[in-house]
Order: sequence, then structure tokens, then C-alpha cells
Amino acid sequence: MIQSMTGYGKTVLQLPTKKITIELKSLNSKNIDLNVRIPAYYREKELYIRKKLASALVRGKVDFSVFIENNGVELSSKINENVVKEYMNQLRTIVDSNEVELLKMAVKLPDSLKTEREELDEKEWAQINAALENTIDEITTYRIDEGKVLLEDFVLRISIIEDLLEKVIEVDPQRIEQVKEKLRKAIAELETNIDQNRFEQELIYYIEKLDITEEKVRLKNHLDYFKKALKSDDSNGKKLGFITQEIGREINTIGSKSNFAPMQKLVVQMKDELEKIKEQNLNVL
Repeated sequence: MIQSMTGYGKTVLQLPTKKITIELKSLNSKNIDLNVRIPAYYREKELYIRKKLASALVRGKVDFSVFIENNGVELSSKINENVVKEYMNQLRTIVDSNEVELLKMAVKLPDSLKTEREELDEKEWAQINAALENTIDEITTYRIDEGKVLLEDFVLRISIIEDLLEKVIEVDPQRIEQVKEKLRKAIAELETNIDQNRFEQELIYYIEKLDITEEKVRLKNHLDYFKKALKSDDSNGKKLGFITQEIGREINTIGSKSNFAPMQKLVVQMKDELEKIKEQNLNVL
């Protein structure tokens, strides 16, 4: 079953002193392109997160974010008491002021506050990791749902191209007859005697040059292969892209050989449907 590279997942984890929101978004890209934004004290887990996301999502431009809202009394910055007292002692020697004013001045000076690095809590990380798993499941479900929409569109477009190919097959005998008639009229207008056997040989040679039997067969095979690839267990947008290139090659060859307005009109319609498939395939995982 094909998947889209477009997806979204979100998990909110409520802990005693903080609320953690994990958000995961992805868009189409040729390869995996990860952008990870996490708090500093989770940095030691960044490599693990990247590997997990790359393994699960395979391809796409992926934005992963962890947002934290503290709702407890935890403070990462504290007053550096010894430094503040030393500042106040020095200030007394140069200003005449009370203790409150000295304190106000001291806390504004460098190093009056010290920031304590918050260490990673393994129990907390276990909960975050479970939330990460849940978020990946959410975005995968989103991608699968989007893939179903793409699948329906692909099946429709391929069906239209198959119908147009049948019409090409139907008008092909008319095309060959028209080519023969044009050649006969051209010879007649020359008002000259010709070797009938030689004429027939040249006519056969010319008709063979315009013959599209092989192209019709190959195009049918490519369309069948595309439908088969849609039903495969994995989602391989690159493989589908290669098949569409082959489909396009056969359609173009039929168009260049057609030399017949009704057939050329059908070829233009096939090209239009194929372009829609190519555009949608850019979103396939």
C-alpha cells in the first residue's frame, strides 16, 4: 500500500511539573531531511531520535519539535549568594546606601545568578520515548490515509490512459490506410509510370517505419506493471517514478510515429493524464 510523504502527528504528555508537546510534520522530499528541535538537556538523545525518525519515515522533509511548559516550581537559575555578598561589600566602599539598594545593584552585576544544568531524568525520558512512538504511529496513519487518496487518483488516471490506448488501437488501421492513400495520390500526381512491385516494397518499408505495434505492447505492459507496483506491500515512489518515465517514453514514440490527427489527439490526452500522475507521485513515499 502506498503512503504519502505528507503527514502530521502530535502527542501531549502531562507530567507533574511540566507539559511536554511532541510534534511531527513531514512534506515531500527526494530523501530524508530531518530538522530536530529539542531542549538542551535532551541533546544526548538527539542521535537516537534522528535514527528512529529516519528508520520509521524513510523519506520526506521532516520537522520534529519538543516543546516544554513548566507548571511547577522548578527553577534552573539560582542566586549566587557568595558572589552577591562580595559585590555588596565592594559597593559599600564606594556608595552610601542601605542594604536593599545595595542588593538591587548587586544582582544586576555579572555572575550574580548561576544556571544549574538540568540533568536528564531517565524515567521522564522513558515517558517521552513512549510519546515519540505514539507520534510516529499518528503520522504514519496520516500518511497511509493520504496514500489511499493518491491510490484512487492513480487507478483513475491509469484507467483513462488504458481506455485511450484502446482507442489508439482502434484508429490505427485507419491511420495505415490513410498513409497508403496519401502515397498513392502523391504517385498519381507525378503522372509517371512506376514499377508496381518496387512501389509495394517501398510502401511496406515506409509503413514499417510508422508501425507502433511494439510501442502499444510495451505501453500496455508498463501500465500493468504500474498497477501491480501500487499493490505491493511497500510504498516505493521512486519505483513508480521510473515506471512513469517508461510510460512517457512509449507515449511519446507513438505520438512521433502517428502522423494521423485523431491518434495525435489521443496521445495528447494520454500525456495530460501522465503529467497528473507524475505530479501526484512526487508526494509518494
